[in-house]
Amino acid sequence: MDTYTTIVKFFQEGGIFMYPIALIAALGAAVALERWLYLWRTEGANRRIWDEVAPFLKTGDFKRAISATSSSGSAIAQILSYGLARVQTAKRRDDVEKAMEESMMEVVPKLEKRTHYLASFANIATLLGLLGTIIGLIQAFQAVSNASPAERADLLSASISVAMNTTAFGLIVAIPLLLVHSVLQSKTTSIVDSLEMASVKFLNTVVERRPETA
Repeated sequence: MDTYTTIVKFFQEGGIFMYPIALIAALGAAVALERWLYLWRTEGANRRIWDEVAPFLKTGDFKRAISATSSSGSAIAQILSYGLARVQTAKRRDDVEKAMEESMMEVVPKLEKRTHYLASFANIATLLGLLGTIIGLIQAFQAVSNASPAERADLLSASISVAMNTTAFGLIVAIPLLLVHSVLQSKTTSIVDSLEMASVKFLNTVVERRPETA
């Protein structure tokens, strides 16, 4: 109960700027959770589809490969579908590669979507904390100027302590958001790298099964 009381007192003493910082914290948590679940599901789906399609590619059974990719909405399925569609008509490896690059341009923005908001939220939370502290200090000095000399020291120290709460809360929100942003960026980069690697393996396998013509 003491911990709960301390948290409530800390929030109440911070002033009006604690509320927008709390709102940013809630929005950041929602974005982080949604992005993590999306990337986690995407990574798992990509792995399953590749494990299913890879044997068909090695045997040159493109029809079954197309059937497997068309029934999935995963990122790698979309890329492989573009490549398989071009394999049927393209005579050169470059044609297939360009088709897959076009698909990558559609897939990557979906993976990176909304992640950059977390860095923005962190910066806004920090700035709001500083703004709240500055306004609190201004109000504190105004109050001290009207107080008696005996009360000024105690009143000033108490007012500064309250004003610093917004900066502390802003940093408490900003630091985890920046950490989560870095983790999500790293995971996104890992997924994009795996997609590029799968594209290269696909192209190499297709060339082995059906050499390009001049």
